[in-house]
Amino acid sequence: MSYSEMVRATLIRNAHLMDPGDRGIRNLLFIGDRVAHISSGDIAVPGYLGPGREYDLEGDYLTPGFIDGHVHILGGGGEGGPTTRTPEITLSRLTSAGITTVVGVLGTDSTTRGIAELLAKARALQGEGLTVRAYTGAYRVPSPTLTGSVRDDIALLDPVVGAKVAVSDHRASHPPAEQMRFLASECRVGGMLGGKPGLLHVHVGSLDAGLDPLFDVVENTGVPAAQLYPTHVARSEELLRRTAEFTRIGGVADVTAGPRAADAVQFLTDAGADMSRITLSSDGNGSLPRFDEHGELAGLKTASPHRMLETLADLVGAGWKLPRILPMLTVNPARILGLDRKGIISPGRDADLLCLSRCDLTVRHLWASGQLMVKDGELARFGTFEE
Repeated sequence: MSYSEMVRATLIRNAHLMDPGDRGIRNLLFIGDRVAHISSGDIAVPGYLGPGREYDLEGDYLTPGFIDGHVHILGGGGEGGPTTRTPEITLSRLTSAGITTVVGVLGTDSTTRGIAELLAKARALQGEGLTVRAYTGAYRVPSPTLTGSVRDDIALLDPVVGAKVAVSDHRASHPPAEQMRFLASECRVGGMLGGKPGLLHVHVGSLDAGLDPLFDVVENTGVPAAQLYPTHVARSEELLRRTAEFTRIGGVADVTAGPRAADAVQFLTDAGADMSRITLSSDGNGSLPRFDEHGELAGLKTASPHRMLETLADLVGAGWKLPRILPMLTVNPARILGLDRKGIISPGRDADLLCLSRCDLTVRHLWASGQLMVKDGELARFGTFEE
């Protein structure tokens, strides 16, 4: 294989660049997996690379690839027995939704699914072309781990950026305050030792305690609020009010994309939340259980990664401009997760590039680390067992 074949140049012309700020019409060159040059004028492909690929976007949007910070890559569910376990996610289910980076999580079921399987799936998706991170732990405590320690999993296992736990949910282990404080401290020290964010990613249920366990950690441990990362915070207006308060003391929070997400984002804005600390994620391939008044399972659906695109369209329909929306899908999660080369389109950053049709905001093209995943709205690459 020649050098020009190993390091292939791709020239993108007439892109309406959202980096994620609005930069107008630009031309962009990426070489291999990195952005090399951006210009309002013409760009020539270096002759030593030979002829490069060219794409004319004709004014369609070019944004950073989406970073989905909460995905059940192994599947989720199980609340209604083995037949309700949702399936593992596939490469194309993510890329068709504009996603180039994903963070894998376990959920209610850490009995038939474990950390070893989660990390194996993370490696598989990474090998298929995505950037993948993961959380150790699950809903229950003591936390399931691979090494026997949350701290050691974070410090020693490459994909692991933090740990997950559940609070204020009937499916959680209802950890006492001391155990939440211990978990947060273990995440912090594991992150320090491993040079990682060391996040405690907290599934928040619908019980009245809400974010109280997180405020307790901040008030009684000295662990910075920014290391506590609650998700599913749009369950009620009171939870959203507390979330806005949490961001004002330095915390971060994640809104699950879906039918109520656009209203939740607007509520957070009106409540004075620091929106640079808010992210959107899909909960992809997780279960969406519905329980009756007696706590019995009444129905179950599977969450789609495409809910992030749907929420983006909902916000645009509500009058939001793309530069206000895109940070929640790109630069905000990149910063929180410690992904220094993600979330922004600029020279030297990864070529995670999403072309959205300016007419209907559908995925036209997608490159993940320079690899073409979607072309002209059709899948250009499939996972190992998809074809």
